[in-house]
Amino acid sequence: MRIDKLVNLLVLVKLIKTKPEFVDERGEIRNVLDAPIEHVALITSKAGSIRGNHYHPAQVQNDYLVEGKYEYFVKSLEDGKEESMVVEAGDLVITPPMVGHAMKFLEDSVFFTFTTGSRDSSSYEDHTKKIKLV
Repeated sequence: MRIDKLVNLLVLVKLIKTKPEFVDERGEIRNVLDAPIEHVALITSKAGSIRGNHYHPAQVQNDYLVEGKYEYFVKSLEDGKEESMVVEAGDLVITPPMVGHAMKFLEDSVFFTFTTGSRDSSSYEDHTKKIKLV
C-alpha cells in the first residue's frame, strides 16, 4: 500500500492520511487499502451518535471515512492504555485485534469498514465482544 503520510503511529492503532494517486480531468483515484479482507460494510452515522464500544478477538478492522468527522477512542485489553484521536474524511484507521474501540460522531458521517473476518450477524457474539469506552 502506498501511504502519503503516516500521521500518527499510536501504540494501539494506525491513522493514515490518504491522498489521490492519480488525478486528471475525469476525477481522481485514491488507493485506500491493499490487504486481504473478507467483509465490507458501508455505515452512515448521525452527528452525536456513538458506535462501537466493543473489540474483536481475532479480526483486524480497517475504517475508511468517506465524509464527516468522528473522535475515535481505543483501549488496549492487554495493558489498559487508552488513546483517542479525531478522524477526518480521507483517513484510514487500522485497529488490530484485542483493542477496544468506539466512535463519537462529530458530524454526520459515511464510512466503510473492511475486516479480515466475516461479520455474519448470526455469529455476532463470536467476532464482536462488548466493552464500554464512551
